[in-house]
This record gives sequence, structure tokens and C-alpha cells, in this order.
Amino acid sequence: MNKLVQITPKDMVAVALQPLTAGEAIDYGAGTVTLLTDIPMGHKVALRAIAKGEPVIKYGFPIGSATEDIPEGGHVHTHNIHTLLSGALEYEYKPTHPEQGSAEPATFMGYPRAIGRPGIRNELWIIPTVGCVNNIAQALAREAQKFVGGGVEGVYAFTHPYGCSQMGGDQDNTRQILANLATHPNAGGVLLLGLGCENSGIDQIKPHMGEYDESRVRFLITQNVEDEMEAGISLIEELAAKMRKETRVACPADQLVIGMKCGGSDGLSGITANPTIGVFSDLLTAMGGSTILTEVPEMFGAETILMARCEDEGLFDKTVHLINDFKAYFESYHMPVYENPSPGNKAGGITTLEDKALGCTQKSGSAPVKGVLKYGEKLQTPGLNLLSAPGNDLVASTALAASGAQMVLFSTGRGTPFGCPVPTVKIASNSPLAQKKHNWIDFDAGRLLSGMTLDELGHELMELVLAVAGGKQTRNEINGFHDLAIFKQGVTL
Repeated sequence: MNKLVQITPKDMVAVALQPLTAGEAIDYGAGTVTLLTDIPMGHKVALRAIAKGEPVIKYGFPIGSATEDIPEGGHVHTHNIHTLLSGALEYEYKPTHPEQGSAEPATFMGYPRAIGRPGIRNELWIIPTVGCVNNIAQALAREAQKFVGGGVEGVYAFTHPYGCSQMGGDQDNTRQILANLATHPNAGGVLLLGLGCENSGIDQIKPHMGEYDESRVRFLITQNVEDEMEAGISLIEELAAKMRKETRVACPADQLVIGMKCGGSDGLSGITANPTIGVFSDLLTAMGGSTILTEVPEMFGAETILMARCEDEGLFDKTVHLINDFKAYFESYHMPVYENPSPGNKAGGITTLEDKALGCTQKSGSAPVKGVLKYGEKLQTPGLNLLSAPGNDLVASTALAASGAQMVLFSTGRGTPFGCPVPTVKIASNSPLAQKKHNWIDFDAGRLLSGMTLDELGHELMELVLAVAGGKQTRNEINGFHDLAIFKQGVTL
């Protein structure tokens, strides 16, 4: 097994594939470097002397500039690199026009819907319109477990603290996210549960739902009934009776929408797990399916790569707004746009936001960008789409589900147990994590370092996605972890 990897020939640094010891002379393919210090797994070593102020190249692009002279063989990290990022920038459309071939069609066993794409689950969701009825939603979900069986694959309450005391666009976002989840294909039945005096009540959310199958959605305003538990269980029983008779049938894979997200990343995420997801994304979009890449702040520093792949100038303009509007959001709260990576990212070897972004965007593969979505906007155009949402794991994953993703692929180098409203496939960047946290991890991309190829891993991940779409449970589902988080962007009254 190699000990170091130089990702591109332009790179001034190589990444340690295992813990390395000072004094070792290590061959990295294009030469040999002698280590001046111990180098943890996932961290960087200088392949040549780097002068103070010089841009440091990794993935073929700058990840920051040296804050001091760095000798050959030295550890390259937060103590001697600083970001080059700043505020809003001017961009020029320089398309690369990536070509995409076709792929053999595939199928999965799913649940057709009268309106929209098929579901990969047939679950009954209880969605509160406001946090005031969260406990009622949870109590209903507990009592409704008796209806699970047959075509009813689960009953879940998705609680949240919002739905009232919000204003303007912040309130509209909450309404749109809840409306999108109420019409999600993975929900065979939905009880939208309101209080009655909130400013994002059922009557306000309904207009955001668009066309939907009325046989699959029920509404309950708890202030309007004497016994909300009795009324709620009665409505849930109606939905369950319809769902129980439903069975899976073969559905074309081009109807899949798969979200892509990373969190708790390490220095190997951009080398193993994220490129594996990129191979998968190219395969699915070549079949006519769709993938969605999000966490805009973690595109900062790699955004020009995505802009160059926009299919036309209109999409390029939308991507420019996607990036600069998010930077303006940071600056409106007097926060630096580069307040990232997290402590866990840094411990895993990620130094700057550019370093993180260049690894993060590997998930997008090489296909052209076909769509750019606002927060809360549903996917319309098949292919690779970009979605406006923050980097926060649960907020971004919920946003992917609300935009139509039936499943989320989540790469991690540190490990995380959470699950969003849809099946959340955890992909480890390194095999030690996959072995240690096998109760969290669904797929080991660290096998790239022990002999497997990216193409092999990408095709294996496709097989796993089709299996999960056909009913195979992810670790978060087995563990019973299902959560929802909405992007809060405004005043609380």
C-alpha cells in the first residue's frame, strides 16, 4: 500500500494515507520526500520548499497561501497556511462543455405515485406545522406503530421548532420545506398537524404544496377538535388502510433523485469517498437520473470548476448568484466567509475552506450542471443540479429531501449517526472508520487505498443505491434515527 498520494502532478503537497514517522524517506511516485515531522493520516506534507506568501497547490488548485517558509518534508496545515478567500467576486463564463455518454438503464423496486416520481419507501409521516404540537405528533407516532406492517413501512413524526414568530422569507422557507415534505414520494401517507393560531398554519402551507394526491394527505387542526389524539389516530388509520395494500414494483432508475452531502470530513474524503460518489453521480445522470449537490459554503474556492461545467450561460449566472448571495448572507451577519473547516475537519487533515471545497466538489463527478435550485425549490431538470443550502449536516440533508431527493449519500471521514427524513447512506473515507463504526457506516470507500479502483467502487455504490431504493435499510434506519432541520434565516418575534 502507498503511504503518500500526490493527487495531481501540479500539487506541492501529498496526503498521508496512514500515520507517518519523522525521518522516513517515502516514494510518492514522482519522487521521494524525507519527513521532517510525524504526519497524521489525512494530513499534508510539502513535496518541495514553499516560500512565505506562495500559493499552496493541492487538487491542482490553490488551497491557501503559506504564512511562513515551509521546508520540503514539512507538515503543511493550519499553523502555516491561510485561506485566500474573500467576499463576492466577479466571474467570467469559461465553459468546458463536459461530454456525457449514456449508461445501461437499470431498475429498482419502488412505489409508483399517481403524481410525481416513485417513492423508495412507503412511510407514514406526521408533520407538525408548528413546534407547539411537536409532543402531540410524537405521541401520535408512538400510538400509530400498531399500523406498521404490509405496505406501511414505518410511522415517523418530523418535529421542528418553527412555524410561528417568523417573518418574510424566513417564514416562507419554513412553509415551503414543510409543503415539499408533505408531498414527498417516500411518504405513502401524510398527516399535516396544526395548532390553529400559528402564522404558518395548514391554510398557509397548502398553497405551497402545488398539485398533490389528495388521497395520501390528511389535515388536522388540533384546536378545532375535542380530542386531538382520537382525531389524529382516526386519520392515520385511514391512510394506513390505503397504504397497507401497496407493494413494490419495478421502476426505472432514471426516476431516482439522489442528494449528495459530506460531513465530518477528513483529508481522505476528497481522495476516496467523494470521488466514489462522483463516479456514481456520473453513472446515474448518464442513465437519465438526477443528483443534487449542496452545502454552498463548502463550494467556496472550487466554485469556478462548477461554473465552467454549467450547460449554458443562464445556469452560470444562477451559480454566480448561488455563491455570491451566500457570501452576502455571511457578511450581513458580520461573519467571515471562510469560517470553516470545523475542528473535526482540521483534526482529520483539512486545512482551509478551499482545501475542503476542492474535496467536497469531487462528489459532483464530471457531468454538466443541468440545474441550479433555490433553497426549498424542487428539482425539475434531470441531471446534476446545485442546491442553495448551508453546510450544516442536518439542515443541508433536509434541504436535499425537500428538493425531491429520495435518498442522501453522505460521505464522512470522522463518522456520524444521524439520519434525515430520507434514507441516509453513510460512506466512510477510510477503512478504520468503517470497521470501528460499522453500526453507522453503510459503505467503505477506503478500500480504494487497498487495491480497488474508483470505477469498481462507483459501480458497487450504484448497486447499493439500487438495493436501498428497493427496500434495503440503511444504518440510520436500522438505528431508528430520523430527523428534520429547517434553515433559520431571520428575526424571531
